[in-house]
Amino acid sequence: MKLVVISGGIGSGKSVLSHIVNVMGYPTYDCDREAKRLMNESQNLREALTKLLGGDAYNSNGHLNRAYVSQCIFRDEALRNAMNALVHPAVKDDIAKWAKAQETTVAFVETALLAESGLSSMANEIWIVDAPVELRIERVMKRSGLTSDQVKARIASQTTIDFPCARHFMNDGKVSLLRQLVEALREL
Repeated sequence: MKLVVISGGIGSGKSVLSHIVNVMGYPTYDCDREAKRLMNESQNLREALTKLLGGDAYNSNGHLNRAYVSQCIFRDEALRNAMNALVHPAVKDDIAKWAKAQETTVAFVETALLAESGLSSMANEIWIVDAPVELRIERVMKRSGLTSDQVKARIASQTTIDFPCARHFMNDGKVSLLRQLVEALREL
């Protein structure tokens, strides 16, 4: 099976591309959603994150306190890196199990943190979605209610590394993302 990793910074449109692929019938693994699930369900991760971030990391109902965690990690790069060092290996293990269970020739993984997660080592292909920064900020502000400065902090926290063999998709509203996807799937 081929594993294609779809990546791009916040607001680039990687989730849109991933959703389209999923609607077309291809299995897709959403790293952000599954990381949240693992942080809530894995006792090892819960204990490690509580030790790292303190007792406020989880709400009284036992779920990850996302607002508190975001506030901590987007202000402190060392803390963000420490959290990633705990979460990324758990997600990679989960992806490996998920991929083995797929009965298809191609499956997709969506991640914002390609460089940080080490997922490039698992990928047969890498697809990078990009958009102008101003458009990305506007999209995220509209959908999440974050301020411009909060979005910029998230953009700054995401490492951008050029993967020379990656296929690039422009999601600027001028070039059809769907047309680019159809071409990429033909070549896949």
